Amino acid sequence: MKFFKSILLAVCLLGTLVSNAQVLPVSLTTEMAENPLAVVQNQPRLSWQLVSKESNASQVAYLILVASSEEKLNNDDGDIWNSGRVNTDKNLHIVYNGNPLKNETKYFWKVKVWNQSGKVSKWSRTASFRTASLESDLNPTWIGAITKADSHLPEGRNYHTATFNREKKNSFINASDSLARRSIMLRKPFEVKKEIKEAVVYISGLGHYELTINGKKVGNSQFAPLWTDYDKTVNYNVYELSAKEFQKGDNVIGVLLGNGMYNTLAERYTKFFVSFGPSTLFFKMKIKYNDGSEEIIKSDGSWKYSKSPITYNSIFGGEDYNANLEQKGWNRKGFKDRDWKKVVVQEAPKGVLRPQTAPPVTIQKRYEVKTAKELKPNFYVFDMGQNLSGFPTIKVKGKKGQTIRVWVAEGLNEEGTIAQGRSGKPYYYDYTLKGDGTEEWTPKFSFYGYQYVQIENINYKQAKNKELPTLVDLKSNFIYNSAGEAGSFACSNEIFNKTHELINNSIKSNFQSVFTDCPQREKLGWLEEIQLNGPGLMFNYNLQTFLPATMQNISDSQRENGLIPTIVPEYVIFGGDFTDSPEWGVTGVILPWMYYEYYGDASLLEKYFPIMKNYVDYLGTKATNHIVSHGLGDWYDYGTHPAGYSKNSPIALSATSHYYYGAYLVAKASKLLGKTEDFEKYNALASEIKTAFNKEFFNEETKQYGTSSQFSNAVPIFMDIVEPQYKEAVMKNLLADIKEKGDRLTTGDVGNRYLFQTLARNGENETMYRMHNHYDAPGYGFQIKFGLTTLTEQWDPRKGNSWNHFMLGQIEEWFYQSLAGIMSDPEKPGFKHFFIQPEVVGDMTFAKADYQSVYGKIASSWEKKDGKFILTVQIPVNTTATIKLPVAKNSEIKIDNKKVRAGFDEKAQKPVLELGSGIYTIECQL
Repeated sequence: MKFFKSILLAVCLLGTLVSNAQVLPVSLTTEMAENPLAVVQNQPRLSWQLVSKESNASQVAYLILVASSEEKLNNDDGDIWNSGRVNTDKNLHIVYNGNPLKNETKYFWKVKVWNQSGKVSKWSRTASFRTASLESDLNPTWIGAITKADSHLPEGRNYHTATFNREKKNSFINASDSLARRSIMLRKPFEVKKEIKEAVVYISGLGHYELTINGKKVGNSQFAPLWTDYDKTVNYNVYELSAKEFQKGDNVIGVLLGNGMYNTLAERYTKFFVSFGPSTLFFKMKIKYNDGSEEIIKSDGSWKYSKSPITYNSIFGGEDYNANLEQKGWNRKGFKDRDWKKVVVQEAPKGVLRPQTAPPVTIQKRYEVKTAKELKPNFYVFDMGQNLSGFPTIKVKGKKGQTIRVWVAEGLNEEGTIAQGRSGKPYYYDYTLKGDGTEEWTPKFSFYGYQYVQIENINYKQAKNKELPTLVDLKSNFIYNSAGEAGSFACSNEIFNKTHELINNSIKSNFQSVFTDCPQREKLGWLEEIQLNGPGLMFNYNLQTFLPATMQNISDSQRENGLIPTIVPEYVIFGGDFTDSPEWGVTGVILPWMYYEYYGDASLLEKYFPIMKNYVDYLGTKATNHIVSHGLGDWYDYGTHPAGYSKNSPIALSATSHYYYGAYLVAKASKLLGKTEDFEKYNALASEIKTAFNKEFFNEETKQYGTSSQFSNAVPIFMDIVEPQYKEAVMKNLLADIKEKGDRLTTGDVGNRYLFQTLARNGENETMYRMHNHYDAPGYGFQIKFGLTTLTEQWDPRKGNSWNHFMLGQIEEWFYQSLAGIMSDPEKPGFKHFFIQPEVVGDMTFAKADYQSVYGKIASSWEKKDGKFILTVQIPVNTTATIKLPVAKNSEIKIDNKKVRAGFDEKAQKPVLELGSGIYTIECQL
């Protein structure tokens, strides 16, 4: 009932904002972000949502004002742009068309709209955006402790654990003893003599940085800036600071630098050994004073540095901190830095300096100790209750020089100690005490996937052994991207509810700078999981500003011959199929389409069309008679065989189907973008690949594809490769195989989505229900029964390595689109028009979901009660929805207690309602 209460509350709040028969523009964004600080486009796109108390509300016109100051905007002076009244229902991606915008400048804007009755709204609240700086304007100077040449750090991307030779490893270790690996602190004093109006900081510290002004941290980012291929793109961050951040007279800028993915280490555990150079900093702060004057403080040779108390930091191996090396007040005024050394001006990273427009990674949740076990005297293992990506916070008391080693892991050995064998070892944190009361420490530059914490040689809570340090408190910090959640789902089936929770905890754990495969062993951006889980990701999270950064990474990683590698950024080259697999690379073609479908935004199709086209062309060079035969296939497909390469289905069938799908989508993009020649070329190519695929893999006698596996038959149905006259027979064979397997799947990482959606889109939701409503392996229920809190790499958690993978989470799409029934309309992308067509399956009695679309909140909640099917829907202003009801053709239907006559969809065999915006309760007799 929480769902209905939230709707009621929303209506009550709405009444205070907008009067009857009016709409009000809210949630203003520029380039899909709220008040962004680094807009790159000189013609940014402005968007807003609309709210109204009345039903069937829509926009017929808008007027936008953009001003150079908030004061001018408040006086309705759009000195930068006054759009005038524009007659349109469009409220998304309105291209700015005013005076030329200046770089590094803040602008303010607002909008009012006219509704379908011709009534004008109040002005929206003020929104703002700040234009980015070009790299030439930033004129960056990079500084640090040592030059790249003097660091002697090895270069290249072939240093994988399995092939790394001893000489190279020793070179890394020797370098790590020097300034090339050590975390450093940089400081710059400056003086403020006048009243500050505002200050804007542009900063990039590689691998990662923490910025302070007068000892206070700026921003809430962890691991900033976000990871990129530093030879192609280097992110910088922008911060606005108010006058209160500064003090009259002396002030100090402090920056702490860590290694991150920029500079990996060889000691302890690491997946690979790669360095782009020693830690480095670019900084620029532009201060505007009330008298109109400006001052710029930049990174240059006048800064000083010192080694930090962080004696070791590795994104893969952990972090060490010696509190006795602290220099109290180092980032505040009055500190004597005579023993600090002058920085050196370094060679700039090769990549283009770009503003980070994707959201930062932040600490999102904290967990207390759930249980503590003393395995033997002063040897403790703590269960934090949740597997997650992150790091601990410890509070300790003890003597100066005592060290506490904190081990973390996803699982436990039989004797109850932590087990890192499958997730990468050794990984730990060392904290050396200064012996000054209660000391608190949180690592800054390393994270791991863990649920359990092991600490030896300590007291816990009480100092029973005076010779040992005492752990006073322990917390787990759950870090993930701050993009924000877009949806929620719940239903009457407990397996499905817990599955939803498992998957989302895994998504969050891997929602970092990029979508990673796991938060411990690899932390790499394997691409296939993004497109195969794409709908579930977009229903659950706001990816409007994150996915453009993903596509930039894909673009940066594409090779000259068109290959898109399996991992992006490609920090290490694995080679062979682990570098080049079509199911992974085709993400660069599929993702812009998914983005367009969910957000109504064609910008990624427009910008990355050459990337899409070049990848399909590359696959063409690998094809023989349009058949592509390389790759990983349906990775980790299920069976008695060891997981890995596709075993149940032909790799060539998988590779060729994705070659076809890529060509089909490029043709579709060509048509949308008006590229006639490209459309003709790729439409013909797709047709030729389809013909070759059917000739190679289809058996007309048995009406089966490939090995007759579930993947073999599902993928041609999903991609519409099967000829229409054979589709029903292939579908029957697919269903027969599922039944023969006891309603169990045999697909893997790649095949799951195609199997699930082939069933869902062809009226087989009852089969989907049976396939997943159990506690056996393969299945989500088996993991729930196993007591896990995140999704594992394999269906059987006792096999495989990681216990925190979301690659098998493709059922999320079914939860939202089928059980709750929220389905987009490809003809009107961005949910301008959509369908609500819930499926009532098995013994389920209710399901509900909501999704924050670009137009506003969409909600669907149904229940079976007293012989009735009751559906409550929420449709955003300026959109329409088609409701398809899972009841008989002659069922009595009421909307808000009033009888209505519904249409009927002959194909779906369901009554149909067409509704405009509003909140409706629909009752039907079952």
